[in-house]
Amino acid sequence: MVPLLLLAAALDLTKAVVVAPESKAVTMLVEEVEKRTQIRWPVVRTSPAGAAPKVVIARGNGAPEGYGIRVQQRSVVITGNDARGVLFGVGRLLRELRMEPGRVSLPDDFSVTTAPKYPLRGHQLGYRPKTNSYDAWSLPVWEQYIRDLAVFGTNAVELIPPRSDDAATSPHFPLPPMEMMVGMSRLLDAYSLDVWIWYPAMDKDYSDPKTVEFALNEWGEVFKRLPRIDAVFVPGGDPGHTQPKHLMALLEKQSASLRRYHPRAQMWVSPQSFDKEWMEEFLAILNKDQPAWLGGVVFGPQVRMSLPQLRAAVPKKYPIRHYPDITHSRQCQYPVPNWDVAYAVTEGREGINPRPLDQARIFRITQPHTIGFITYSEGCNDDVNKVVWSSLGWDPNADVTQILREYSRYFLGEHYQDSMAQGLLALERNWRGSLAGNQGVDATLQQFQRLEKAASPQDLLNWRFQQPLYRAYYDAYTRSRLLHETAAEERAMDRLREAGRSGSQTAIAEAEKALDPSPVAQDLRTRVFELAEALYQSIRMQLSVERYKAISVDRGANLDTIDAPLNNRLWLKQRFSALRGLSDERERLQRIQEITGWTDPGPGGFYDELGDPSGAPHLIRGPGFEQDPAFLESALIGFGPTARVGTPWRRSWWRHAEALNETPLRLRYSGLNDAAKYTVRVVYAGDSLTREIRLTAGDKEVHPFIRKPSPVKPLEFEIPAGAIRNGELILTWHRQPGLGGNGRGNQVSEVWLIRK
Repeated sequence: MVPLLLLAAALDLTKAVVVAPESKAVTMLVEEVEKRTQIRWPVVRTSPAGAAPKVVIARGNGAPEGYGIRVQQRSVVITGNDARGVLFGVGRLLRELRMEPGRVSLPDDFSVTTAPKYPLRGHQLGYRPKTNSYDAWSLPVWEQYIRDLAVFGTNAVELIPPRSDDAATSPHFPLPPMEMMVGMSRLLDAYSLDVWIWYPAMDKDYSDPKTVEFALNEWGEVFKRLPRIDAVFVPGGDPGHTQPKHLMALLEKQSASLRRYHPRAQMWVSPQSFDKEWMEEFLAILNKDQPAWLGGVVFGPQVRMSLPQLRAAVPKKYPIRHYPDITHSRQCQYPVPNWDVAYAVTEGREGINPRPLDQARIFRITQPHTIGFITYSEGCNDDVNKVVWSSLGWDPNADVTQILREYSRYFLGEHYQDSMAQGLLALERNWRGSLAGNQGVDATLQQFQRLEKAASPQDLLNWRFQQPLYRAYYDAYTRSRLLHETAAEERAMDRLREAGRSGSQTAIAEAEKALDPSPVAQDLRTRVFELAEALYQSIRMQLSVERYKAISVDRGANLDTIDAPLNNRLWLKQRFSALRGLSDERERLQRIQEITGWTDPGPGGFYDELGDPSGAPHLIRGPGFEQDPAFLESALIGFGPTARVGTPWRRSWWRHAEALNETPLRLRYSGLNDAAKYTVRVVYAGDSLTREIRLTAGDKEVHPFIRKPSPVKPLEFEIPAGAIRNGELILTWHRQPGLGGNGRGNQVSEVWLIRK
């Protein structure tokens, strides 16, 4: 006889009464339960007589923001240590409740007492045109999102002032920026959450007293109008470019202005984009002057040293806050490691990007040096990442899969807690390694299609269901195209290899015909477009410039790049056009052989495509993402443009290996002949063509700092005599030392080591 499975005992809260004084937390509890169950719990101040179950909310003592929840005598008691403890206790209860239409329950053995590890757990929510959704949100939408984040332990939100590095207005704005900023500050205050402002100092010359006076008046008006400000964070760069001594003098004055209206508010600053000289000046000010007005230092993108190094260099009296970029996938602080170029050119920098395991890795490596974080976000595309950060900020040891289960249960329903959690993990795996070889992409789509088929109409309208569904279809469509276009290019190359037999003109014509794009997986493409429309309607995601008035293609509008070429079609057709202009058949055949033998280094030679993780065996990669997620000490895969106007780029030039700041980029060869002569052929592509680059072989110079050629083309150099020792050669590329900015420029796409 098969034993019956025992179901976990549950406390039925369907007819519960909430016993608590009125507050935003209580309102949130009642309304969020009602949305999911159509049950509205009554709220009373004193416990009523009778047997009805109760949800009792009380105050206790303990660590700030902490709470306890326990089940006792058919009641649930939430004890919050302070106002935020009550809010977060309510949020935890909402995450644990089992809710469905007409029924609410809680496991009757549930009990927890907890307080957060990190005192600062926040996210930047910038109402500005650059974002891919936020600029279209009304105050009720913002309130719902603030609630959603608070449920998972968020205690701070960073706003952006009306003037930043952005357009002045957006076709999506429901309110003027200043009015929205005031409204959001008021909302956050109602929920007892901290209000930060990201306030870039963008004027040209803060050594000019008139510029300072203008800035004091402009910022002061914002400080005056907002009902709550807890801190202002001024980035040293990205944007802004002010020498530290002038920046700090400005911020001392701004700090005094801020405290006239918000006496307890703090002023924070980051050394983002500083060059070596400015970083030294900044640290000298902190260590020698130790300004009393400064609240702390922020570690963000484009800081030229690591977080542990910054912590060691900054006086202990100044806390450090992390400003992690959780919204971008490429050309950013924490890029997707070894991302396939097909994704990079289609989904782009701001795609829907659940990266739960990556984000947990970044968090656990970086956060011990800080008091917490406010993440850098430019839209709801990173929604899953926000919840992962908030949850880990509360409990760094929390299990990531359990976080995703709670996310799925709370936002989509109990029946999704496992299937959606696994689906989000599968989407992260879609982005691992070679797309052509990743058969899991199709399995992920099938997984989501099963969810889609079983979904209710309400589920299909839920933007948190639509987002991963969009990604699953987009990924699968991109893989189908990649396989199709790769096969087409292989057929074209086969035709070119037959040019000696068929004649160059015939071979070119047949190759061009083989390359002509033909439709593939149109059912997947159609569904992507349908989901893009659904996401605009549900949460105002702007996935296209033309259709939804996104500010630009690289700001999340990846519907516009969904059909970007994934092979060398454009580069080859440009070559074919040039070949047709030649009158000599022998020369045409020679040029065709250059195309078909592009990667051939000749006898005794070596070829590396440095942007291909599997095609660069000589690249010294360094610690890598697992130990160095910002790639400050490691080689990383970066991406440039797919083409330049008038000069299409070869696919191998779309990506490159790069090293940041002063970190060198190295290749190591072994088994060479010390007495042989070699040349090195190299392609310097990338997104920083104006940066100069230097190449050495061992301790000998191959070429000094030179400007990269534009248009991009291969360059050849002699390997100096004596550079090869005991059969080993190390080639090293250097970026110009001491520069600030984003740290990029040391970028190499292809290298041939050719034996003469």
